[in-house]
Amino acid sequence: MQCPSCNYTNTRVLESRSTEAGQSIRRRRECLRCRYRFTTYERIEFVPIVVNKKDGTKESFDRSKVLRGMVRACEKTGISPQKLESIVDEIEAQLQQQPKQELSSTEIGELVLRYLRQISEVAYIRFASVYGEFTGIEDFVATLQDLQTEVENDENKEDWAFCLPGTNVAEDGSSIITTS
Repeated sequence: MQCPSCNYTNTRVLESRSTEAGQSIRRRRECLRCRYRFTTYERIEFVPIVVNKKDGTKESFDRSKVLRGMVRACEKTGISPQKLESIVDEIEAQLQQQPKQELSSTEIGELVLRYLRQISEVAYIRFASVYGEFTGIEDFVATLQDLQTEVENDENKEDWAFCLPGTNVAEDGSSIITTS
C-alpha cells in the first residue's frame, strides 16, 4: 500500500478489524519511511446491477432508493429501521446472486412487495400503490381483494413467512406478526 503522505510503497498493518457486518475490513497502517499513520478499507467488489426502468432508461441499482421507498411505505407501522435495512441487505444479496446483471425495475419491485407482504399488509398496499401507479380507488380495491383472497387461500400460512427471521403466524391464523 502506498503512503498518502510520502508515496513510499512499504507500510505495515498495525490493526485489522471487520466492519459493516463483515462486509469490509478496516486496516490501520503506518508508513515505514515517514511513520505517517492512515486507514484503509478492503471491501467486496460487486458486479454493478443495471436497472431497466419502465420508461426505457437504464441506471445503476441504488439500494438507497429501495430503502427510501420501503421506509415511506412503512411509516407509522412500527417496523424498525434496522429491520428494513436488513431486508434491503437481503434483497441486494438476492439481486447479486442473479445470473443476469440487468434487471427490470418490475422484478425489483416484485421482490420488495414479497418482503413487505410478510411484515405488513399496510406497507404492502402503500408500496403497491406507488409501484403499481394506482390511478383510482378501483386499483386499491382490486389489490385489497387479491390480498384478501391470498390470505384466505393460504392453508399453511407459515409457508409465506419464509423470508424474515422472527416472522410467525398469529395463533388464530388470521395475520402475520413479527417478533423482535
